[in-house]
Amino acid sequence: MSRRFFALGLLVAAACTTGCAPTSQRVNVAPTPIPRSRPEPIDTCGLKAVSNLVGQPKSAIPVPVTPGLRRVTCSTCVQAQDYNPRRLNIYFDVDTGIIQRLACG
Repeated sequence: MSRRFFALGLLVAAACTTGCAPTSQRVNVAPTPIPRSRPEPIDTCGLKAVSNLVGQPKSAIPVPVTPGLRRVTCSTCVQAQDYNPRRLNIYFDVDTGIIQRLACG
């Protein structure tokens, strides 16, 4: 048993001779964070083309509305949770009729 501890001690000592500095010379340096830019979301539903609709009345939505690629709904209404990245969702306030937000999906 003592041979194992002795051999383990030799291995640790040998490993430390190549890359370990004495305790008094060690410096703790925080790693520098890598700056990461957020990738711009991909516009799969034509959101940028109609982004000026926010704040407009829902009557400003271009016609015809294609049900498969455009969904107009109030912001508090229940809707299906199916996801289609090509579909543009237009949410309006039920009381005022003003478009509040746009989203793909």
